[in-house]
Amino acid sequence: MRILILEDDPRIHHPLAEDLRRQHHAVDVVEDGATGLDFALTGVHDVVLLDILLPGVDGLEICRRLRYAKSSAFILMITSREDVRDKVRALDWGADDYLVKPFDLAELSARIRAVARRHREAPETVLRGPLRLDPSCRTVTYDDAPVPLTATEYTILATLMYNPLQVFSRAMLREKISTFDESERDSVKTHITNLRRKLRGAGGVEDPIENVYGIGYRLADLGE
Repeated sequence: MRILILEDDPRIHHPLAEDLRRQHHAVDVVEDGATGLDFALTGVHDVVLLDILLPGVDGLEICRRLRYAKSSAFILMITSREDVRDKVRALDWGADDYLVKPFDLAELSARIRAVARRHREAPETVLRGPLRLDPSCRTVTYDDAPVPLTATEYTILATLMYNPLQVFSRAMLREKISTFDESERDSVKTHITNLRRKLRGAGGVEDPIENVYGIGYRLADLGE
């Protein structure tokens, strides 16, 4: 998994990042809140380990902004604050878990493994207007009519459907979508073009995948 550590104390984030990389996770470390928020909003991270007391933008505000943006990342707060009110605020604002410093690396690793197990489980069927994606059998339908997609097209569409407000650049899709083989990594635009054509052919709107100029792609409003 790809993990983002937002922590300004190198005595904490250095050994933590080293331990997670030994477990074969991809790890990014950011020490200030404003830069960390930009990193987190890219949508490429599966887990965000988030300190509350950060310079610039505090961790609670980052948590709130991520959930407002419909981020599906698992957010685990790591903080020296033991006040139950801070824990309640973090959970109310969208955090999934809370760990008080000093914490044991083994305990944190166990929680990360639990997240990994949940990621391996099939997510729920998602419906965006007449478009339906069923991960249990990897099928897509539009107004109940099947839309045949390649494995890569399906993965791109699933990424967009599960994150309907998120704009994904081509680079973000290459990072996020693990099903791309090396021959496909530079052909995101071609897959998007083919996906648009198939969705239009099934009766969808003229531009089912919006091109946000200079940024990337997101799912269009497909109606009810």
